[in-house]
Amino acid sequence: MSDLTRFEDLSLHPALLEAVRAAGFTAPTPIQARAIPPALAGRDVLGCAQTGTGKTAAFVLPLLQRLAASRPAAGPSGARPLRALVLAPTRELATQIGDAVTLFGAAVGVRGTTVYGGVAEGPQRRALREGVDVLVATPGRLEDLLRGRVTDLRRVEIAVLDEADRMLDAGFVAAVRRILGGTPRERQTLLFSATLPPAIVELTRALQREPVSVSVAPQATPAERVEQHVLFVSRGDKRRLLEHLLEDPAVTRALVFTRTKRGADRVAKGLAGFERVEAIHGDRSQSQRERALERFRAGASRVLVATDLAARGIDVEGVSHVINFDLPDDSESYVHRIGRTGRAAASGIALSLCDADERDRLVRIERLLRQRIPVRREHPYAASGEAATARQAPARVAAGGGRGGFAPRGYGRPSRSGRGAGSGRSAGARW
Repeated sequence: MSDLTRFEDLSLHPALLEAVRAAGFTAPTPIQARAIPPALAGRDVLGCAQTGTGKTAAFVLPLLQRLAASRPAAGPSGARPLRALVLAPTRELATQIGDAVTLFGAAVGVRGTTVYGGVAEGPQRRALREGVDVLVATPGRLEDLLRGRVTDLRRVEIAVLDEADRMLDAGFVAAVRRILGGTPRERQTLLFSATLPPAIVELTRALQREPVSVSVAPQATPAERVEQHVLFVSRGDKRRLLEHLLEDPAVTRALVFTRTKRGADRVAKGLAGFERVEAIHGDRSQSQRERALERFRAGASRVLVATDLAARGIDVEGVSHVINFDLPDDSESYVHRIGRTGRAAASGIALSLCDADERDRLVRIERLLRQRIPVRREHPYAASGEAATARQAPARVAAGGGRGGFAPRGYGRPSRSGRGAGSGRSAGARW
């Protein structure tokens, strides 16, 4: 399928086209060019694309165009009937989608609202009772509202599942099935995911009818503009290595990932006296998360420490580096993590700190990527023997070899503070 190079070629409603232009978008991304035409034609769409590729507009624009084409009669209360449902795995992603619905929906008279947990239900209930055309929701909060009979899904014409693989990771698939079970069988269903594990393929078979499959990159392949490196280090030296990396002025905005919420708090606390840092995870309130994200976007903090689920939906321009303080248990989470940098036309660097206990995780990640991640050995906390030991696994890479280790530009020089492997804070300090 050839990509269309102009929004004018996508048969969008003139008002939507004008709103797209006003927002500063000049040409569709590949996923938009490939997904919008079949979606406009009423087909179910299965889209596979990495984060940062423009998936939101790929479903929001055709969704709005369909709703603008007809105005059904109001329900018994006189309110607008709910006609479109978008499910997202996290509050941040739901908010991002809701913002797009509001921005472009205003051009065609389509109204939407967003509901998610962690905040009071009252305002969300009022918005739904007044009537909206589009509901963007996280599954847990939507099920709460449905149990309270605040809204119903019987007139939904189009349903969207965004980042379906993260729905799976978060344990939302059963809730998704229950929710969509309350919508008409003849609805149009659009499903987008960065990866397509077997469970998601099974879900598409249950929810979609002869979907058009569109893909803009090989499954689980990271963005080409992201340079990836692994740094072998002892667990006790990870904190000092992270500080060493952050001392480089090339790290203008860094997203640091940990496996657990407690780990995120420990890393942020450990950096507090050294760096402008924020932390977000599932135990933080929505207002705390929004304030942390706003400070990160505004540059008031240079480092954001996050868990995988909390980071979903983060759409921050100019993230120069993703640093995996911990390697994820789920290999596909690695793909999502590094997709936070190298977005749009920018380049980015992903650095993974790997200790002895994480070598199996690294092996699984490289099998998924079908390539070796280059090793950066030139750092003051290199764990001797770690790289060689990790590279001995014969079945490590399913196909392809990969490049040898090298240091990214701007790294490998002495730190500004002069700290070396034997100086600075105590080696026994824990996060």
